[in-house]
Amino acid sequence: MKTFKDQVFEIVKKIPKGKVTTYGEIALKLGKLRGARQVGWALHQNKEGSGVPCHRVVDRNGRLAPNFAFDGAIEQKRRLEAEGVSFRDEMHVELIVSLHNLF
Repeated sequence: MKTFKDQVFEIVKKIPKGKVTTYGEIALKLGKLRGARQVGWALHQNKEGSGVPCHRVVDRNGRLAPNFAFDGAIEQKRRLEAEGVSFRDEMHVELIVSLHNLF
């Protein structure tokens, strides 16, 4: 049986380049109505080079993660901008699509 972390990583690997989703959307996909924080904890355990694009996950308001695992929100923003993600201000992506529309 796969761990919750493994399940989170599987979903995040499916987020297409240039798209973002929220911690809460991932939690809902896994049947955890109030599991957004657990998703965040799982993603914080992601290792550099693992192939899990955790930079594509933001909070429910589109805010970047101040404690993003690889050099904070500045690096998360750099990675998202490189993929063409639109921002509405310095710390918030333009949330347009929900996870169920991504794949």
